Amino acid sequence: MALPAPSTLPLWDDDAGDGGASPSAALAALGGLDPGTGLHEVDFVVVDLETTGASAATCAITEVGAVRVRGGEVVAELGALVRPPGPIPREITALTGISDAMVADAPSIGQVLAPLLELLRGGVLVAHNAPFDTGFLRAACAATGREWPAPPVVDTLRLARAVLARGEVRDHKLGTLARHLSARTTPTHRALDDARATVDVLHALLARVGSLGVTTLGDLVQVAPAVPEQVRRKRTLADGLPSAPGVYLFKDAGGRVLYVGTSGDLRARVRSYFTAAEKRTRMAEMVQLATSVTPVVCATPLEAQVRELRLIAEHDPHFNRRSRRPERLPWVKLTAEPYPRLSVVREVRDDAGAGAAYLGPFSSSRSAQAAVEAVQDALPLRRCSARLPLRPAAGAAACALHEIGRCGAPCTGAASPQAYGEVAELARAALTADPAPVVAAARARLAALAAAERYEEAGVVRDRSLAFLRGAARAQRLAPLAAAAEVVAARRRPGGGWELVVVRHGRLAGTTTTPPGADPRPAVEALRATAEVVPAPAPPAPACSAEEAERVLAWLESEGVRLVSVEGTWACPVRSAIGTAPGTALGTALGGGTG
Repeated sequence: MALPAPSTLPLWDDDAGDGGASPSAALAALGGLDPGTGLHEVDFVVVDLETTGASAATCAITEVGAVRVRGGEVVAELGALVRPPGPIPREITALTGISDAMVADAPSIGQVLAPLLELLRGGVLVAHNAPFDTGFLRAACAATGREWPAPPVVDTLRLARAVLARGEVRDHKLGTLARHLSARTTPTHRALDDARATVDVLHALLARVGSLGVTTLGDLVQVAPAVPEQVRRKRTLADGLPSAPGVYLFKDAGGRVLYVGTSGDLRARVRSYFTAAEKRTRMAEMVQLATSVTPVVCATPLEAQVRELRLIAEHDPHFNRRSRRPERLPWVKLTAEPYPRLSVVREVRDDAGAGAAYLGPFSSSRSAQAAVEAVQDALPLRRCSARLPLRPAAGAAACALHEIGRCGAPCTGAASPQAYGEVAELARAALTADPAPVVAAARARLAALAAAERYEEAGVVRDRSLAFLRGAARAQRLAPLAAAAEVVAARRRPGGGWELVVVRHGRLAGTTTTPPGADPRPAVEALRATAEVVPAPAPPAPACSAEEAERVLAWLESEGVRLVSVEGTWACPVRSAIGTAPGTALGTALGGGTG
């Protein structure tokens, strides 16, 4: 019987072994397994059999190999020769090396099935060309009076056909896939070796679909193997792309950028958009509009990450959902005026010397406003937006907030300039260094609300405090890097040599690599001389988007990075929001101190 075309082969097999089930049927076949289980939590039991022939009705099993893995780690293995009821054909012995003499004293299939079925309990059976293996196992269960447990089955043959781009491999045999996907074990037509090789193939294929958002068992079930013809025709867009790290830009017929992404292998990543591994509807729509792909090869992974962010900000591609319009992110500002107040702004001005202070940036205006309210709940800052004179006007009246102790009412003279100035200094310190006043007020308010069983109000206080702490921690981490005129750092590359980076005011100004064995010092000096000239920004903002500065900072803080030189000062406050920034709950955030 002819098999269906590779693009229409189903990914999951059901226990009937009829060639596979639809995604909906496969979901139903999961039995007691939760579709929401993360793939790293699933027990995959990879099985391979050697037999006396191809038909489960007339042939028998001669060897069983099984490997149970979870989260990429081997949990258990089973390898056993099996004594078949009849002789092994010569051609099978020539293929596998298993002879009659080798299995003469081996256990029967009934003796081997018991530990194998126990190994399968609660797991997902994986095999290459799974109908072959499950057919023999069902027949063996029937012959020995055992009930076939009908576990969910993943066929790596079909998974490879669904995931790999057409033409990426000459065929989908286990040996071919093992070489192409750099399996650690070479298939040998012996059961345990082949099972181990299939484990490596499975993990490589799951990594491919994982980069596209397939992270749960339910996601894996519903990977659609069929690729629309109009998408498959576009696979030639990947022709000629380099297998190098960098950024790729999908463009339409008018040259407009549709989507920007980054990858360690540009050619392989772009080709994946034309396979069944890409299941996002919006990406299928994007591919149908695309007429070209422009690669931008980068010297280092950090450069690729930064270029991606800058290109997204520059072109605002319709199909990118993150990192768009970074210039519109809001900040919280303590204004520079006789009676400062808090305001949500979109621009950081060079007015720190006049007394202004900034917090952020925030992901949304709502979170910025929540942070404002957290500070206002802790300190009696005025909430009106009018610019107040140093001396109050005759007959000025206080608002209701003064009556309930929420405002010092400097508009009426109830708070002198000196007294209000002390409140403003506490607010400035909370924004730029020590969040203790806001944390202490939130902790006391939460305790009172909890004692009164006013849990909804407590939730509001919690959310405001978390928004403030996140914004303060972000600002206090980025501000020191933004203030440093230059930071030069280096990290050893896995294959030898160095990855060199020059950062100026938080912005990636230059990066390069050196070959193994070469003295990196001349390259450092050349990089400093040719790196981008970056003017000092208005503090505390970096000379780039906050997301770029965070990517740079994450690299600088990563393991193995060595500081070569620092121009200026790069240091965080001893008591800051960084040590108090929220983890998972306000109790953790507010109960851990402010150190």
